[in-house]
Amino acid sequence: MPLQFNTVKLFAGSGSQELSEHIAKSYGQELGDVVLSRFSDGEFQPHFNESIRGCDVFLIQSTHQPTDNLMELLMMIDAARRASAHYIIAVIPYFGLARQDRKDKPRVAIGSKLVANLLVAAGINRIMTMDLHAAQIQAFFDVPVDHLDASIIFVPYIKSLGLGNLTIASPDMGGSYRARSFAKFFNAEVVICDKRRKRANEIESMTIIGDVTDQDIVLIDDICDTAGTLAKAAGLIMERGARSVRAVCTHPVLSGKAYETIENSALAELIVTDTIPLKHSSPKIKVLTTADLFAKAISNVNEHGSISQLFKVD
Repeated sequence: MPLQFNTVKLFAGSGSQELSEHIAKSYGQELGDVVLSRFSDGEFQPHFNESIRGCDVFLIQSTHQPTDNLMELLMMIDAARRASAHYIIAVIPYFGLARQDRKDKPRVAIGSKLVANLLVAAGINRIMTMDLHAAQIQAFFDVPVDHLDASIIFVPYIKSLGLGNLTIASPDMGGSYRARSFAKFFNAEVVICDKRRKRANEIESMTIIGDVTDQDIVLIDDICDTAGTLAKAAGLIMERGARSVRAVCTHPVLSGKAYETIENSALAELIVTDTIPLKHSSPKIKVLTTADLFAKAISNVNEHGSISQLFKVD
């Protein structure tokens, strides 16, 4: 008996409108009609202006700041469930609060687990996201998780640069696994920047483990927040004799003075994706789109195809 495919409808949250439009275009259909009504005190309510009964509904929304983005997504999920959607998939290109994935000191919340509980309680059947800060966050969900890998986007771009002496670097010890996974695509060596923090977003000291002399260094990270770590690592790497240094970061949070820090740093380039919209452009920031990858993943989910097949790099 042939597989039956339900009607797919894509809807955008207000925090990911532009990316959602690109995903829908790549998928080959228009975005669905959803309206966000706002009250004078800031309260809001999403409303689907079309029937979604029996449909596979994909709700696209990154949960970066402000927290309204997360609340809006939760309410869209609840509205879709109450409107008798067949299957509700939360497409969260950037999963906010992912840095709070464990209890690393007394009396703190595990924010990413709390968000997972909220999403499941709201009524999702599946989640699709990209480059979680910690891969084990997938286990916080009691529904299937499609964890997309942005390396399929970054690797072709890095190859196109034709860097002669490529070495991959991790800006901290925690990212060493990510850097080693990335280095396999190029058969490249890995160096690690060992940093010590005073407190969140403030670095006390940093040392380089490995030789960067005459190398073209590419730093690999999942999130660029204040850009302080990347700027400090880039400066230290150039001081140690590297030919060039650039950075690859999936999620451009870019808070505070991040843009100024990047432009004044030794980085030749910061390569990011569009999981979070940039606040403004910068000559040093290159944005690669995730739209085609998400569109293919949405198609494969609907047609019961493989997700892992999407991550084969030539």
